[in-house]
Amino acid sequence: MPETYKILVVDDEPDIRHLLGIVLEKEGYTVIEAENGEQALELVRSDPDFSLIIMDIMMPVMNGVSAATEIRAISSLPILFLTAKSADQDKMLAFGSGGDDYIVKPFYATDLKLRVSALLRRWNTYRSMSEPVRTEVPGRKLEINAEEKTVYRQGEKIFLTEKEYELLSLLQSRRGHTFSPVELYETIWQETYLPSSSNTVLVHIANLRKKLGEEQNIIRTVWGKGYVID
Repeated sequence: MPETYKILVVDDEPDIRHLLGIVLEKEGYTVIEAENGEQALELVRSDPDFSLIIMDIMMPVMNGVSAATEIRAISSLPILFLTAKSADQDKMLAFGSGGDDYIVKPFYATDLKLRVSALLRRWNTYRSMSEPVRTEVPGRKLEINAEEKTVYRQGEKIFLTEKEYELLSLLQSRRGHTFSPVELYETIWQETYLPSSSNTVLVHIANLRKKLGEEQNIIRTVWGKGYVID
């Protein structure tokens, strides 16, 4: 590997942490462990060198969803949820809190490694961008830096998840065009649209609006059609 990535593994079960450590360290990654969301949050606050978080949802002290919400206030680190909960509402809760991907226990090591590799590849691209290319949303005091993949509102940086940034970037790239939920989902998630997929889009749009400032009405809903930035 061109560099050693540091991965934070968060799970209250020592056996799971041990298993993940074996799988990831064989791939050349450095693994740091935490027993709950509270420990994970403190580690993220104190160590700027993490590249990825793999986190369970159901944990004592602070669960994964609460921890992800807190982490998203200070960091854009990719978060891969690893959990036994597989119902659609649990997935929506995970993505709604800032998760970037989701894998269900029990899992195949190959599947885990592929997801980790993909998230790290995107994170590495995100960090390597250096030359700023800035786009302003007229009248909204919103600035999008396409190279750094960062967004500023009135000069203040907004921490977006990868999917939130991609949604905003896509909508901004074709201002005036109304994107249907199908277009958004299949473009951003690169998966076949299913009936439940509309909830995924809805939650991410809602979270994005909240972070951008709902009072500015940057993303407008066109009822029956989809979403647009005018």
